[in-house]
Amino acid sequence: MAKVCPILGKGSQMKGGYSNRTRATQFNPTGKKRAYPNFQKKRIYVPELKKTITLELTARAIKTINKRGAHSVLKKAGII
Repeated sequence: MAKVCPILGKGSQMKGGYSNRTRATQFNPTGKKRAYPNFQKKRIYVPELKKTITLELTARAIKTINKRGAHSVLKKAGII
């Protein structure tokens, strides 16, 4: 099963692999490449519950938690 961020729902994406030389000369596909989000394993303390939760989150989700607060973000995502 592919990794998906539990807060944002972001997963991997397929990207094209064209070099600038290929674009300039002729149509010659170089194949596809899978791009993964920046996953980090993080321990988050929720002061309202007095608990620590360990999650694997994207860097963008960590920034969202820092901005909006752990309890509100995790509750909206349905984790707590």
